[in-house]
Amino acid sequence: PGAQPRAPPQALEQQYSPSRWSPRLDSEAVIQAHLEATAAGTQRARAGAQTSLHVPYGDGDREKLDIYFPAEPAGAFPALVYIHGGYWQCLSKDESGFAAPPLVSQGMAVVAVGYDIAPKGHMDAMVLQVRRSLAFLVRRYSRIRGLYLCGHSAGAHLAAMVLATDWTEYGVVPDIKGAVLVSGVYDLEPILHTYVNDALNMSREVAQRNSPMLCIPSAAPMSCEVLVAVAQHDSPEFRRQSQEYGQALRAAGWSVSLLDLAGVDHFDIIEKLSEESYVLTQVGEELPSAL
Repeated sequence: PGAQPRAPPQALEQQYSPSRWSPRLDSEAVIQAHLEATAAGTQRARAGAQTSLHVPYGDGDREKLDIYFPAEPAGAFPALVYIHGGYWQCLSKDESGFAAPPLVSQGMAVVAVGYDIAPKGHMDAMVLQVRRSLAFLVRRYSRIRGLYLCGHSAGAHLAAMVLATDWTEYGVVPDIKGAVLVSGVYDLEPILHTYVNDALNMSREVAQRNSPMLCIPSAAPMSCEVLVAVAQHDSPEFRRQSQEYGQALRAAGWSVSLLDLAGVDHFDIIEKLSEESYVLTQVGEELPSAL
């Protein structure tokens, strides 16, 4: 996989511009609506939960976590670690708490991860930061029992790279029980042929080394459950990537569910995480019962 672009460069530009595929709004408006919805949802979450904001897991400006604690934790509690999207070059943890309210009410902590976005952030560094943030979380918060990863778009890519981590060099092994990967990119090679790489400045080697599709570990007996979700109105390339990555995980022995969600696009698929009735939230709430 990933040897040849599946479409000519002009077509790839279109395929890897998620905002062009939304039937709801034009390209600019759908992005603006997404920023507003996630920012407002995060403000609500911060107002309604016990939080520790801007907790540093490293020395970098963006190497910080926002933690939303469950209302009445009795002893240990699971945590959902949310990794934001934005094509590795926009958004931040400050728009990443919107999914917290239904989950903290179920006794789960929600942790929003900050990382250095491009052009300051390099792809290798971003992957390393997210891995380090999990190692920090495990060391620092002994009451957290069981981690669930959730990433959207570029964040789903970073979460998938977490699943491919060799933890021996970190001195801890996070107990990752499940991962919800939403509208992600799992093979970075096509990105090299698009505007997205203008800020990322990835070489082919960097793209290959950081493609979850090319570094799938064989599943250990206790490997986590993985939910690969894609929107009806994601582009055909995004839909292909999700399907092929899910199949590759399954072929390596992972427990994978593929979820193709009707009536949503690349943006509102994740916004709806903050709605209690929504299917992804249901999955998030069922996961702790597996502990």
